[in-house]
Amino acid sequence: MKSIVLIFISFLTIASLHAQKNADSTRTVIITSAYKPSVRPASKINFSATTPPVDTTRPRLNYNVPAQNLFFSYQPATLKPLALSIDTGYTWENQNFVKVGFGNFRTPFLQAGLSFGDGENSMVSIHTKHISQKGKLPFQQYSHSNADVLGTFTSPGSNNEIRGKAGFDKLTTYQYGYQPETLVFTKDQLRNSFTTFDASTGIRNKAVNEYGISYNPSLEVKLFQDNNKGKETNLVLNAPLSKTIGEVFRLDLGVTADITTFKRFNGDKIKNNLFYITPSLNYNAPNFSLSGGFTPSWDNSQFNLLPNFNVLVKMADERFVLQGGWIGYFQKNTYHSLASLNPWISQPENLLNTKIKEQYAGFKGSAGSHLTYNAKVSYLNFNNAALLTNDNIDGKTFVTLYEPKLKALRLHGEVGYTVQEKFSLLAGTTISQYTGLEINEKAWGLLPLEVNGSLRWKVLKDLQFKADIFAWDGARYRNKSGFSQKSKPAFDLNTGFEFTVIPKLNVWLQFNNVLNNRYERWNQYQVLGFNVLGGIVYSFSQTGK
Repeated sequence: MKSIVLIFISFLTIASLHAQKNADSTRTVIITSAYKPSVRPASKINFSATTPPVDTTRPRLNYNVPAQNLFFSYQPATLKPLALSIDTGYTWENQNFVKVGFGNFRTPFLQAGLSFGDGENSMVSIHTKHISQKGKLPFQQYSHSNADVLGTFTSPGSNNEIRGKAGFDKLTTYQYGYQPETLVFTKDQLRNSFTTFDASTGIRNKAVNEYGISYNPSLEVKLFQDNNKGKETNLVLNAPLSKTIGEVFRLDLGVTADITTFKRFNGDKIKNNLFYITPSLNYNAPNFSLSGGFTPSWDNSQFNLLPNFNVLVKMADERFVLQGGWIGYFQKNTYHSLASLNPWISQPENLLNTKIKEQYAGFKGSAGSHLTYNAKVSYLNFNNAALLTNDNIDGKTFVTLYEPKLKALRLHGEVGYTVQEKFSLLAGTTISQYTGLEINEKAWGLLPLEVNGSLRWKVLKDLQFKADIFAWDGARYRNKSGFSQKSKPAFDLNTGFEFTVIPKLNVWLQFNNVLNNRYERWNQYQVLGFNVLGGIVYSFSQTGK
């Protein structure tokens, strides 16, 4: 068996050598595959998602809100409705209130306000007020009642807003400031009663249209009359228009027609018409703004060209702004405007408009987050300035005198400190020095110094406190002999507060002339002394919530 195996191995060896011999004889090498080295792929790490841990730390967000430069007004101003961008997260409710009270000097007080509409397409408000008082002096009494309706309307998707107003005002007072006091008059002889009816309408676009134009035309009609056959009609058409040019330029153009007709007790008619156009080009850059133009005007057919230049320059600290300008404008004198200033005025014999040219310079700005300020020095030139002084008979009425030329150097300053809606303190001072008169000896009836201040403090959520200060240096007046005299300085302090008793019901209390000063704003007319008013305010909504 072993021999058979050896013979088989020998046979295989001989066959192999024979195959190699045949291969060497052809001299041909056939390569069927190239060698390709490779590295084994590395193992990848697979990340599995996990939920983040809960962070209970409240983020601290810092907001840098630029301080606003505010201009504070210390005289009552007419409230005008403006378009409001409605917040869809807030439901507008029609709020209504009734405020009633009573005080010494036989003072009934009533005030009410109602509102209607949906807050988006229509808003209508009605307001009415009445107050009357009777002092200790003979015929020292007055009553004042007014009511108005204001409405603002727009259609869904429209860019136009239509507004309208209709109002009524009636003031009755008596000429109790006659001298000597031994004179005898009947109540009808001393009564001064003024009635005003006014209506206005206008339309404006709420946002600049596709052409970069904004418009706001309006028309107002006012009927004014007294109890002595004096009647006045005043019509004012105002059509302002502005167009943006690029990102820094704006062109403004306004046209105004102010037409007045006054009929005196004897049938004489006085016309006082004023027309003017106000074109100006405005340049607004981040730290610099300039407005320039001229105002062509026709004052009772007399042409005047008035300047209109204003400039604002922001310093490195944007909270400090320099201001300056050279401007001209008219103060329209009507029987209504003069009687609103002095209710004991007699019917004017003529009506002239006061032309004013003013050159001013100053600064304004803010310090910190709560303090704002504004200071300005002005040099003014008046033409046909309206001056009021006592008549030369018994002094109970005031006559209107026009000064052809009057110059004034005026210093004005304002400061305010405000903390949200919780605390507000405002104060202002105006100092005026009148010179250069041609006809009149002094600037009759004009105040050389005025100081005003107001405080509003929300002490608690349901308790509010307020205070107001009015002070001035006495004005010049002319006595019966024609000589100049000066009224005494005046100081008036008023305070009050209001607090909630139950929801929707508040109690209010107000103290006027706390120091009981018997001063005279107009010569021979002493004001009431210390008086107190108190009452309740009930507020409710249209839905009864």
